[in-house]
Amino acid sequence: MLTEKDFEITTLGPCAIDSPLRRLRDVGFIEDSSRVRLQPKIGPQYADGMELSVEEAGPRERIHFEPRWSCGAVVTCGGLSPGLNNVIRSVYSELAYNYEVPRVLGVRNGYMGLNPESGLKLVELTPAYVDHIHDMGGTVLGSSRGPQDPAVIVDALVRESIDMLFCVGGDGTQRGAAKIAAEVQRRGLDKAIVGIPKTIDNDIEFVYTSFGYYTALEKAQEVLRGAHVEARCAPNGIGLVKLMGRDAGFIAAGAALASQDANFVLIPEVPVRLDGEHGFLAALEHRLATREHALVVVAEGACQDLLNRARAAETDASGNILHEDVGLFLRDEIKRYFKAKGIAINLKYLDPSYFIRSVPANSSDRILSDQMARMAVHAGMAGKTGVMIGSIHNELVHVPITTSIAHRKRVDTASDLWTAVMRSTGQPAW
Repeated sequence: MLTEKDFEITTLGPCAIDSPLRRLRDVGFIEDSSRVRLQPKIGPQYADGMELSVEEAGPRERIHFEPRWSCGAVVTCGGLSPGLNNVIRSVYSELAYNYEVPRVLGVRNGYMGLNPESGLKLVELTPAYVDHIHDMGGTVLGSSRGPQDPAVIVDALVRESIDMLFCVGGDGTQRGAAKIAAEVQRRGLDKAIVGIPKTIDNDIEFVYTSFGYYTALEKAQEVLRGAHVEARCAPNGIGLVKLMGRDAGFIAAGAALASQDANFVLIPEVPVRLDGEHGFLAALEHRLATREHALVVVAEGACQDLLNRARAAETDASGNILHEDVGLFLRDEIKRYFKAKGIAINLKYLDPSYFIRSVPANSSDRILSDQMARMAVHAGMAGKTGVMIGSIHNELVHVPITTSIAHRKRVDTASDLWTAVMRSTGQPAW
C-alpha cells in the first residue's frame, strides 16, 4: 500500500538563488507545499488513498543551481515515440532562453553515449541544431536499449561538468535513471537526475497520458479504417491488425474506440479462449456468418499464454520479456480453423508498429511533450533529483522515480475505457 513516504521528493540542497524567470511576467511560481490529491473520488472504495497527494510541478521562485555556471544534458533511450524531438527542443529552449544556462548537451544513442567505450561524443545543442527538429519523427540524438554501469555514467557527468541530466524514456530508462541518481547520492555529488516519461504504450504509473500516445491512436485508427475497408470488400473478409502494447492494451483499446470499426480487441490484460464453443474462433465464425466481415485488433502482448513459451525467459536489452509474434500466430490459427471447417476466407494481416511510432507528434502530443520537458527543467534547476514528471488529473506533478517504476500501469478491465470497448465491439467476455 502506498504511503506519504512513497511520494517524498529528494532535493539536493537549499534553494538560495533567485530564479531568473522573475524577469518574465506572470510566471506563476509554485511552492513545494502545493500538492495534487492522488485520488479525487469519494466513496468507501477510495478511502485508503484519499489523503495521499503528490508535489505539483512548475517553476520555483528560488532555485538550487546558479544558471550562469550550470550545464544540462538530455538523453533519449528505448524505442521511438512521437514527440521525442519536441522534448529535446523544449529542454534546450527552457534552459538556454529562459534560465539562460550557457551550455546544454545532447547525449548520443541513449545511455551508451555516456560510456567512453562507445566512442560517441556529446552534442553541443545550439539554436541552429534544434531549430526544425520538432517537425521530424524519431530522435535526432539517436536512441538505444540496454543498461550501462551507473558508475561509468556518473563519471561522465563529473568529467563533462553536467549538473542536470534529463532522462527521456520508458520504465527501463527510468530504472536506469534511478540507479544513476542513487550513485550520485552515494558519492555526495551535487547533480540532479530528472526523468521525462516516454512510452507509446502509455504504461507508466502516475502518468495519465504519455506524449506520443494520442499520435499513435491517430495513426493506428487510420490503419484500422483501411483494414476494415479491405474486410468489407471481400467475401468473408477478415482484417487482422497487430498494434503495440507489450504489457498493456491502451493503444489497441484506444484505437478501436477512435475507429469504431473493430469487432474484436485482444489485449494482454484479458485472457482469451481460442478454441471451443465459446472461444474467439467460434465467435469470429459467427461474426462472418451474420455480417460477412470482421476486424480483429490485437495488442502485441496479448494471448502469450496460448503461444509456445520456450522463449519466455529471454529478454531484450531493456530487460523486457521477448514475446512471440501474436499477429502471425493468430493469422495462422484463423486460417487453420476455417480451412478445417471448409469455409473460404479472405484474411489481410497488417503490422504498422514501426510506422506508427516513427511519425512526428500531432498537436496534442506536441503540447504535452513541451509541457513535460519544461517542467523537468524547472525540477532540475530547483535541485530535485530522482524525480520523474507525472500527470495526474490533468496536472503535472513530481513523482519519485522509484515509486513510478514499482508497478506498471495496465488497462483496468472494470474501467470506462474497457467497458466502452466491450460495448463498441460487442465481443464476448472470455
